[in-house]
Amino acid sequence: MTGFGRGVAEQGGLRATVDIRAVNHRFLDLKLRGAPVSPATEEAISARVRTSIERGSIVVAIHIGREGAPAGVIIDAQAADSAHRMLAALANRLGMPGPDLALVLAQPGVVISAERTDDEPPVLPALEAALTQLHTMRASEGEALAVELRMRFDELTALRTQIATIASTLPQQLTRRLQERIKKLFEPAEIGAVDPTRLAQEVALLADRSDVTEELVRLASHLDQARLLVAGATPAGRRLDFLVQEIGRELNTIGSKSTVTEISAAIVEGKAVLEKVREQVQNVE
Repeated sequence: MTGFGRGVAEQGGLRATVDIRAVNHRFLDLKLRGAPVSPATEEAISARVRTSIERGSIVVAIHIGREGAPAGVIIDAQAADSAHRMLAALANRLGMPGPDLALVLAQPGVVISAERTDDEPPVLPALEAALTQLHTMRASEGEALAVELRMRFDELTALRTQIATIASTLPQQLTRRLQERIKKLFEPAEIGAVDPTRLAQEVALLADRSDVTEELVRLASHLDQARLLVAGATPAGRRLDFLVQEIGRELNTIGSKSTVTEISAAIVEGKAVLEKVREQVQNVE
């Protein structure tokens, strides 16, 4: 699910601002940007986000400043001189022109923020505040998404009921079809010679090949499980992904067995609804 959160924390004259942006993604893809932090803090940020968010493309942007400090940058002349020597030596070896000022300034450690400090900024408290705001926004989106998914599952359930009703009359339809074919193939006087037992056997064989009872039972079970996941409070996106695949498999099997146009039409409609579910499930954490 998409969302944005911002948290600000101050400590010892230092202010840390953390922005978190989340967009849809099949897995958890975390990126840290902005002001550099210590390896321990970076690891703590990563661990906290991973325990709080199961999947999504997450960008954590960190901004650090000192209250009352002038904005701007400082040039580290010693680092600049060292960077220039190394770049010039490399350019000479490759037979290229020497490095310009922009390239030297782009090297790590040459340009330093005037606000840089050795004190540890309050990044983690700011992160917590940002996560709280992010979860509030995502929860609001999740409620609307749950309403949409429940509506789609109700549509699929109605189609399943429609298919089950049609399938229950299948033996009678097959019997009528065979009788109509017999009338076309035989003369009126010969129809009475058709063995009723053999006719019943043929109907039973065709009905068995077209039987979708097991598929309908599994389809109902998958839809019930999907509703429970949507109603639950735990992350369910990946499990819903799996159930969508299973629902699609049952619809395909029913469609392949169907010899009745009404069932085929219902399957086409069911696949259209399922595609809408598939798109929405990508937004579910």
